[in-house]
Amino acid sequence: MTPLELRALLAHPANGRARVLVEVAGVDAFAGVIVAAREATLPARGDRELAALTEPPPSAPWQQDALVRRVRDRGFRGLALPGADALGAGSRGLAARLGLTLLAVDDPMALARAGWELVQGRDALTLGYVRRVAQSIEYSAAHLADLLRHLSASVGHGVALIDAEGVLLQAGGDLPEAVRAAIDFGLWQDAVSVAEGAAASVRVDSPSRAGLRLAVFGTGLSAAQLSALAVAAEVAMPAVAARILIDEVADVSDVAVASGLLREFLEARDARDPDVEQRMSERGWRMGGYHLAFRIAGRRRLETLELLRFVRRSLAALPVDSQAVTSGRGVTGWLSFAEPPTPARLDEHVAAVRALHDHARRSFDVATGVGSLDSGASGLLRSIDGAVDGVRIATGRAATGWFVRLDALGVEQVLLSWAGSDTFVPAAESLLAPLASHGPELLETLTAYLDHESGVSATATALGLHRNTVAMRIARAQELLGVDLTDTDARLALHLACRALR
Repeated sequence: MTPLELRALLAHPANGRARVLVEVAGVDAFAGVIVAAREATLPARGDRELAALTEPPPSAPWQQDALVRRVRDRGFRGLALPGADALGAGSRGLAARLGLTLLAVDDPMALARAGWELVQGRDALTLGYVRRVAQSIEYSAAHLADLLRHLSASVGHGVALIDAEGVLLQAGGDLPEAVRAAIDFGLWQDAVSVAEGAAASVRVDSPSRAGLRLAVFGTGLSAAQLSALAVAAEVAMPAVAARILIDEVADVSDVAVASGLLREFLEARDARDPDVEQRMSERGWRMGGYHLAFRIAGRRRLETLELLRFVRRSLAALPVDSQAVTSGRGVTGWLSFAEPPTPARLDEHVAAVRALHDHARRSFDVATGVGSLDSGASGLLRSIDGAVDGVRIATGRAATGWFVRLDALGVEQVLLSWAGSDTFVPAAESLLAPLASHGPELLETLTAYLDHESGVSATATALGLHRNTVAMRIARAQELLGVDLTDTDARLALHLACRALR
């Protein structure tokens, strides 16, 4: 017969609220559970079972000691009692010396049933978990996290929504990273057990989110429990997938509202709009205090909603008030502080944004710019402007990992501000207009050529072209523009114009 593991019995959600009082080294399993009203009705001879009595222990210490000794002499390896917490230190010490595991249990009959399910009634064990899942789904969940809490409370184990990068949501405990890493994401259903814990998981069949899994996890779970929990997870999965879809519809709507509100704030510029700022405050966007903005933009087409989810998950781990909103081909966000952070603390926050950027680049082709620390609503606007300028520079800065902190720039910051002014941009468009009718190739090649200090070979490498193609395009651009690229002033003017339009 399959042994009854003590850890599995303790992990069973319906074990009568059993808890260990005395654990004996080397005694980690029993032959089963035998339940009786009192000691006298136990079998005369036990065979390494766990004896579960429905009556509490006697009150006198000598009677408690005698009970412990008689149960052990009959061949039982464990004793579970209601009210066993009242056993004195002497009786507990005697049990330890005799090698008898002591458990306190509120409901001995439930303990016996849990032991039977784990050893003999595996179908009943699975049915019990499935029934609990069905009961939890009956409750109306406000959102996905609420649904996971219902599932965890009903099943009696931790529940997590995960992907290959990490844990997205969890309830009822923390899924150990070693357990998540052991899960095979290629399988429809999987069960794993490592030193740190165990989990049964199933792929979430979501039309909008690929690579998700629903995992039920805990410690001490036996193979029988994992098998039953895998079935329970499979039953719960459609409800989780449906909740994801419902939440995403609401999330997309909320993201659109937030994006529109940020756009109104930025378009108002210095003409402060009290209504806009009031709506920003109602969303929890702090207007007072100090702000450090950042902008993460795609270097090519990307799913901004996915990027926003990633950024928000990363910001949630930071011990600071933060916001993130989709805008254009990227995400604009900011950190807010009631008091100005010290320079050292500010550097730490910038380093956290840099770590977020580096992590994001594993999944998204993005560049990131960080503005300057500034105060108040107008300061937030200036910091966002700085972040936008920073990401424009970062887009062409492979040497810095496509990350630029505007405060770290010197002359280039001044030139960028000049090149982006209202008077310069129309002039740049006019200057480069002769190239527009010949497609984007000439302007793209000219920009890269000037970025690479007029080096034909370096430009060819950057664009993946033959150097003769680059040389021909540069010659054609000079001819159309009527300029001499050997002239320093002409080259600087064209370089600024290309930067402004880019």
